[in-house]
Amino acid sequence: MNILFVCKFNRFRSKIAEAFFNKLNNNSKYFAKSAGIIKGRTITNDILKPAKEFGLKIKSQPIGLSVELLMWADLIIITADDVPKTIFTNNFQYSKKVNVWKIHDVNGNKMIKEIIKIQNHVTKLIYNLEKP
Repeated sequence: MNILFVCKFNRFRSKIAEAFFNKLNNNSKYFAKSAGIIKGRTITNDILKPAKEFGLKIKSQPIGLSVELLMWADLIIITADDVPKTIFTNNFQYSKKVNVWKIHDVNGNKMIKEIIKIQNHVTKLIYNLEKP
C-alpha cells in the first residue's frame, strides 16, 4: 500500500507525518511519501530542530502534487486543516480513499503540540493497517 500525506506546502505537517511513518512502520508492504498542494519554500531550522527532537529525519525539500504521485497513492491522508478533501474526492480520475487529520499549521512553541498530534495519528494508522 502506498500512502501519500498531503498538506498545503509540504514543509511541516505532511513532512512530519511521512517521517514518523517511515520511522515507526516495520511492514515492508507499506510505503509513504508526502507532498503539498503548493510546493513550499525551503525547509528551515524552525521545522528541522523540533523534528530532530522527536528523532525524525526530514530527507527532502518540499514537493508539489503531481500526476505521478496521485497515481502512485492508494491512500491519501490530508494532514492539514486548510486543504479541502473535495480536491481529491471530486476528481474521479484520481479518486482514492482519503482521510483527513486537520492538523494546524503553526510555528514556534505550538509546533511540539501539533507534532505530538501527528505522531498519535501515525501510530493509530499503523496499528489499523496491521489489524487482521
